[in-house]
Amino acid sequence: MAMQKNMTKGNPLLLLTGFVMPIFIGNLFQQLYLMSDTLIVSRLLGVEALAAVGAVSPFSFMVVGFAQGLTMGFTAILSQRFGAGDGEGMRKVYAMSTLLSVTISIFLSIVFSFLSKPMLRMVNTPQNILDMAEEYIVIIYVFLIFQVLYNLYAGVLRSLGDSKSPLIFMIISAVTNIILDIVAIAVFHMGVGGAALATVISQGLSAILSFIYIKKKFAILKPSKEEMKYDKSLSKVLLRVGLPGAFQYSITAISCILVQASLNNFGSDSVAAYSVANKIENMVTQFYPALGIGISTFAGQNLGAGELERVRKGFRVSVYMNIAYSILAFFICQLFASPMTKLFVDSSTSSPLVIEESILYVTTMCIFFIPLGFIFIFRTGCQGLGSGKIPMLSAIIELIARATTAFSLPYFFGFLGICLSNAVSWIGAGFILPFVYLAFMRKLERRNEEIEIKS
Repeated sequence: MAMQKNMTKGNPLLLLTGFVMPIFIGNLFQQLYLMSDTLIVSRLLGVEALAAVGAVSPFSFMVVGFAQGLTMGFTAILSQRFGAGDGEGMRKVYAMSTLLSVTISIFLSIVFSFLSKPMLRMVNTPQNILDMAEEYIVIIYVFLIFQVLYNLYAGVLRSLGDSKSPLIFMIISAVTNIILDIVAIAVFHMGVGGAALATVISQGLSAILSFIYIKKKFAILKPSKEEMKYDKSLSKVLLRVGLPGAFQYSITAISCILVQASLNNFGSDSVAAYSVANKIENMVTQFYPALGIGISTFAGQNLGAGELERVRKGFRVSVYMNIAYSILAFFICQLFASPMTKLFVDSSTSSPLVIEESILYVTTMCIFFIPLGFIFIFRTGCQGLGSGKIPMLSAIIELIARATTAFSLPYFFGFLGICLSNAVSWIGAGFILPFVYLAFMRKLERRNEEIEIKS
C-alpha cells in the first residue's frame, strides 16, 4: 500500500517543508499549462490571441476556483478523519466528495457555458478579441469536470500526507499539454480553441491517473456498497466547509473581473501586458497556495488528533516560511521581470507598451507578497480546521478593496492603478486574517476545555 504521512508527530518545520515542496513543484508544472498556452499562443497566433486568452482568466478562475475551494473543503474533512484514525469515516467522506464534485461540476459546466459571451460583453471585452475569448472559455467550462476531479483526487492524496504522487501526475500532464499545444496550433491550426483543448485533455489525463493510483494503492479508501450510499448528514458537513471556501474563490474572482473590466478600457495592448505579467506573477507565487495546502493538511490532521498546541506551532512555522520566500521572490521579480516578459512577447512585432506595462506590474506586485502569503496561510489553514466563515470573510474584504480601487486608482495612476488595486486587496485581507485566526483558535481551545470538563 502507498505510504501515508502522519503529521501529528515530528518537527513541524521539517514536515511542512517536506510536504510543501512537492506541491510547490507540482504547482509550477500546473502553471506550465497556462504558461505554454500563453507562450505558444503569443508566438504563433499574435498579441490579439494572447489578449483573448488573458481576458478570460478571471472568468476561468471564477468557476475553476469555485471547484478548487469546494474540493479543498471536502479533503480538509478527510484530513481530520485521518488524524482521528477513523477509516470508515474516511471512506464515506471520499465517496460523498466524489459524488458531490461530479454533480456540482456538471451543473457549473451547463450554466456557465451559456453565460460565457454575455459575461465577456458585460465587462467590455475589446471587440477584436471577443470571439476568440469566447471560444477559449467555453471549452474550459464544458470540460470543467476534469479539473474538478483532479483537484479532488490530488487533495485526497495530500490529506493522507502524500504530496509526491500528485507532483508526478502533474509533470506528466504538463508535458502532455505542451506537446498538444504545439500540435493543435502549429500542425492543425486550431487557434485558441486548440490551446484550450490541449489544456482540458491534459487535465483529464491527470484526473484519470490520480483516480487509478488511489484505487490501486490506498485500500483504506475503497468504500463498501453501504458506504457509497448517499448520506444526507455527511453531505451537509462537507458542504458546510466546502461551499464557503468555494464561494470565497468565486468572490475573489468577481473582484478580479472588476479589475479586468477596468483594464479593458485601456485596450488590447494593456490586456496583453496584464496577461503576460499575470502569468509571471502566478509562476512566482505558487509557493503560497502550496504552503496553504500544507498548513491545511497539518492543521486538519492535528485537530483530528486533538493536538491544538501543535496546530499553533504549524501556523507559526508557516509564517516564517512565508516571510523567507517573499524576500527571495521580491529579488527574483526585480532582477528578471524584463527577460521573463520578453520570453512571451516578441519585441520586434509587438507594441513596446506591452513590455513596459508587464514589467511595471511584476516589479510593483512583488513588493506586496508577504500579505499575499498571509492570505493563503490563514485562509486555507482555517479551512483545514473546519472553518467556512473565515475564508468567506477574507474574500469579502478582497472584493470590497478591489471594487473600491479598480476604477478609482486607474483614474489617477493609469495602468499603475491596476497594479495597486490588487496590492490593496492583499493588504486588506492579509493583515486582518491572523487576528481572526487567533480568535478562532481560542474558540477551539475553549470548546476542548468544555469537553474535558464534561468527560
